[in-house]
Amino acid sequence: MKQSLQDKDHFKTSDISLCSALCCYGYRIEAINRDNPSKAIFCIKKDDRLDGLIKLYFAHRTKVDPISFFNYLKEIKTQIYNI
Repeated sequence: MKQSLQDKDHFKTSDISLCSALCCYGYRIEAINRDNPSKAIFCIKKDDRLDGLIKLYFAHRTKVDPISFFNYLKEIKTQIYNI
């Protein structure tokens, strides 16, 4: 899943909870950078609404289904440890 991505086209974060919330809104993790064994960096393709959702997330104003959030969190962890 590791690939070369242009920074202007992708949002990168190590925040697994943020990634799980974004997945609940239909975003997909394009790549996971594991160059540092103690930290995974997730890459998500940018679009017009991504920055707004990230701001809402950090303002504690996003609403997601808790079961979907938990399932995405488990799926992301599986992707991290299966690389």
